[in-house]
Amino acid sequence: MMVNETKTPLLSVKGLKQYFKVSSNYTVHAVEGVSFDIYPGETYGLVGESGSGKSTIGRSIIRLYDPTDGTILFNGMDISKKMSRTDTQALRTQMQMIFQDPMASLNPRKKVGDIIGEGLDIHHMYHTHEEREQKIKSILAKVGLAPEHASRYPHQFSGGQRQRVGIARALIMNPKLIIADECISALDVSIQAQVVNLMKDIQQETGTAYLFIAHDLSMVKYISDRIGVLHLGHLLETGTTEEIFENPVHPYTRSLLSAIPAPNPIVEKKRIALSYDYKTSGIDYNKGTDHLVSGSHYVKCTDEEFDKWRNQEC
Repeated sequence: MMVNETKTPLLSVKGLKQYFKVSSNYTVHAVEGVSFDIYPGETYGLVGESGSGKSTIGRSIIRLYDPTDGTILFNGMDISKKMSRTDTQALRTQMQMIFQDPMASLNPRKKVGDIIGEGLDIHHMYHTHEEREQKIKSILAKVGLAPEHASRYPHQFSGGQRQRVGIARALIMNPKLIIADECISALDVSIQAQVVNLMKDIQQETGTAYLFIAHDLSMVKYISDRIGVLHLGHLLETGTTEEIFENPVHPYTRSLLSAIPAPNPIVEKKRIALSYDYKTSGIDYNKGTDHLVSGSHYVKCTDEEFDKWRNQEC
């Protein structure tokens, strides 16, 4: 769906920094000054290579990590600092996460029905036991599983079915935002398509917004309305899916897109993957600022770098 950006963002991240102190002499700068917005009902794709800070951003937003610096506004609440009990309750019900490994994120000692209904139990979101069971059966049907699956354990399911359980666990809270952290990377390609199509169908039905974290560019292109490109903890370029794929400006974005294999063997034989090495590129991410390319398309760089890349494009 296309998003009217005159609306108020559902999630607004400004200058997010996430540092991890490893020892008295060394601190890892995992995320460095990242800013982006997610609007109601849209999918924002966050892409980048392994170790770029994608998952760390998702975990910081949902407050599995305490942000080092920056502001996170969610549905009118400031969730970047110490929160009140009311705000914490609202965050835990209105924002959910789908984790990367469907087996590791499910308690092997609990039945699927209890795993999915745990959020309902914690937040007292039902009046009778029958209402709880009906909600669980309804959400299982929505993700393509049978009601009798509620009495099974996670090890009795395939990888794709386990990921559907993870989606059901997130959806049963009726959240406004779901953070999908590499939720399809552990699945077979055919199952990936099923899960992503399921997520798109549910979004059309419920209006839920997604932060879709992945490194599979073709899948990000398929599901996302807007895309942010992350490298070494810096958000280098952001824009609509069409803007990023048809007019990439930053050399790192161009190198990522050039690495996508083509399904046509004749085209694939002639494809040339562009190389990019930050250490030898002469680019300093810490000195860059956001430059408007067109529409909602921004690239982070210095004035000189922006002029050079635009001249190359012309």
